[in-house]
Amino acid sequence: MSTKMRLVFCLGVFAGLALVAGLVLATWAVSSDVTASSQPVRTSAMNVGSSPAIPASTNTLTQKVLSGDWRGKLENNDSKINLNFERYADGDGRHSMGQTYEFSELQGLSRDQVLRGGAVKFSLVREAGTIECEGNFTNGRGSGTFRFNGSQAFVSAMKSRGFDFETNSSKHDRDLEDRLFTAAALNVTTALADDLTSAGFKLDVDDLFKAAIFKIDSTFMREMKASGFPNLGMEELVKARIFKIDADFVRKVTQMGFDKEPFESLVKMQIFKVTPEFITEVRNEGFTNLEIEDLVKMRIFKIDSEFIRKARADGVPLDVEQLVQRKLGVARMRNKVDDDDDQ
Repeated sequence: MSTKMRLVFCLGVFAGLALVAGLVLATWAVSSDVTASSQPVRTSAMNVGSSPAIPASTNTLTQKVLSGDWRGKLENNDSKINLNFERYADGDGRHSMGQTYEFSELQGLSRDQVLRGGAVKFSLVREAGTIECEGNFTNGRGSGTFRFNGSQAFVSAMKSRGFDFETNSSKHDRDLEDRLFTAAALNVTTALADDLTSAGFKLDVDDLFKAAIFKIDSTFMREMKASGFPNLGMEELVKARIFKIDADFVRKVTQMGFDKEPFESLVKMQIFKVTPEFITEVRNEGFTNLEIEDLVKMRIFKIDSEFIRKARADGVPLDVEQLVQRKLGVARMRNKVDDDDDQ
């Protein structure tokens, strides 16, 4: 692989991984003829905050009732169930959302019923509305139809908190019922909204969905603020969750000698596995003043202590760029030998 090709490849790898957050966040915003599914999340863990929840109510919206098909299967050693809801909208393609639930979250459906098989009728009752399902299970897998009724009480309660479900998002062209259905499936609650706003972040309806998917709460927000990142938005907080960047990781990075690094540098460290062990390894070989970008390059080009020692023995200076060139030169030589052997 040429130097140019290798650099293009590495840049592509980073760009692709760094965009994972955006791609995952888009899974519940579905365009025409594209199926999207949100990441499984333990929705029961999202009931946070001190404000009382809106009780399940018959105060449903007078607008259209959503309907569609569902499919289900057991997961986690048969202890949970994954439900995939799918519906079609005229001129708007296919909408699909998959989510894993505890059986305690479903009214009228138990693990024994799923294993035993047969006709079922159950519901998922949330503040945002109720998803009523009926169908059949066979050998741990089921399918059927569903109907969703949104809650006007939830819409009003959220609007009083600054979250207007009735106004189309600037990011995703979805109607009120679709937003309420997403809120119900993800278990977006008034308690979650209160908890998040208590951390002092400016949020919108889409941010509530992201927080529910990636388990972001006020505690995590405050921890990241206290760690030296006071201005992170929801997109960065999602990245932090995806790449496992928390207050403990920030402390470890500081202990490694990298203080007040930009957030994206921490993302690169996690993507390319720049660990304390790796840093110690290369420092023991004489590299004591490396920047994170240098360490990332060394990871990308697989420059470790053994390679450094061999290069030093051949007179290569202790310089990251020199080692990269050496690595690329070795690769070219190996490719040439392989080509000669093929002839």
